[in-house]
Amino acid sequence: MTVAAGLESVRERIRRAATAVGRDPAEVRLVAVSKTKPASAIREAYAAGQRDFGENYAQELEEKAAELVELVDLRWHFIGHLQSNKARVVARVAHLVHTVDGPSLTRELGKRFAAASESRGESGARLPVLVEVNVGGEAQKHGASPADLGEVLAAVDREPALLLRGLMTIPPSDLEAARRAFEALASLRNAHGGAARLAELSMGMSDDLEIAVACGATLVRVGSAIFGAR
Repeated sequence: MTVAAGLESVRERIRRAATAVGRDPAEVRLVAVSKTKPASAIREAYAAGQRDFGENYAQELEEKAAELVELVDLRWHFIGHLQSNKARVVARVAHLVHTVDGPSLTRELGKRFAAASESRGESGARLPVLVEVNVGGEAQKHGASPADLGEVLAAVDREPALLLRGLMTIPPSDLEAARRAFEALASLRNAHGGAARLAELSMGMSDDLEIAVACGATLVRVGSAIFGAR
């Protein structure tokens, strides 16, 4: 299967899933997860009309952004666990960070993005971010706990260089458990200002995107169904 064929298959899945629950498919943005894939695969997806790409590792993101710098309307999403010591790299490159999970990281990312913007002559620019929530309290996963979510959201709001856009979660692999996680994230959005404050819900991957769309996802992160197995 070519990258273009994989993309079209996933787009059709999104169309069907959205239509089935009375949503406009245009409300759901596809993020092609390109981690570990070569720049040539990203170029193939770009040629097929894809513009949003997700990377998990700061160094890999930086290298690919440099290699693909001529694709000026390509949008990079950072979707991996972000450590504070990598915030400088991500702040320079990412268009949306999905994985803010605490006040400390929030402050560092805000500081680093403000400095990067200043150096580019874009003083006052803001980096859109999502807060990652570990809705199931799984020990092996990162993210703010539901109980701490309000504190992290407030920390983002305090950073003048950051723009709060929504929430993100990584669900369990079991599909029914994934549905519960997606429903929980949507409920948390409603409890913390609704779509007016938290417009984006980043949830859903190759195996569960239909469930995520039914639960209100606005961003789905799909890798293997587009690029093949890693």
